[in-house]
Amino acid sequence: MKQIFLSIGILLGVSGLSHAASDDPELIFEKSTVFRLLSPDAKLATFAIDDPLVEGVACHFTIPEIGGWKGWAGLAEERSEISLACRQIGPIKFKGKFEQGEKMYKKRRSLFFKKMQIVRGCDAKRNVLVYLVYSDKIIEGSPKNSTSTVPIMPWGTTAAGTTSAPRCGDYLEK
Repeated sequence: MKQIFLSIGILLGVSGLSHAASDDPELIFEKSTVFRLLSPDAKLATFAIDDPLVEGVACHFTIPEIGGWKGWAGLAEERSEISLACRQIGPIKFKGKFEQGEKMYKKRRSLFFKKMQIVRGCDAKRNVLVYLVYSDKIIEGSPKNSTSTVPIMPWGTTAAGTTSAPRCGDYLEK
C-alpha cells in the first residue's frame, strides 16, 4: 500500500514540475465555467506568449482546464478545444531561420497521452506569418485546431529612416 501512495506522490510531483517550466506563457486571467462545491472549479484560462524566434509577435490562447480532484492532481485528460489569436505588437525582427510548421510552444494536456502545440509557418507570397494550435494524442490525434495569421507590416521608422518590413520568406529554411 505504501508503494501505491509513493507512486501517486511521485506522479503528482512530476505533473507539478511540468507547469513550473521557465518558458511557460503568462496567465492573463481565468474564468470559472463549472462550479464545484468541494473541489476546484473547471475554468477557461487565457495565456500570452511571445514568439521566441520572431520579435514583435505575441499570441494569446485560451484552454479549458478540468476541475475536480482529478484536474487538481493533474490526472484528468484535458479537453482539446483551444483558441488562438496572434498579433504584431512591435517591429518584426527574425532571430534566425525556421522551417514551415516549426514548433513554437508545446504543453502537456494529460499525464501521458495528449499535448498541445503551437507551430509557425510563413505565407511568403503574402508576407504573412501563420500560427496553428492543435492538440494531439499518441493513439488517434485530434482534429481540434485553430489558426491565426500575422501580416508583417512596417512599424514606425528604422534608424535609416525607412519604413520597410522584413519578408518572412527570407527566413524560411529551404
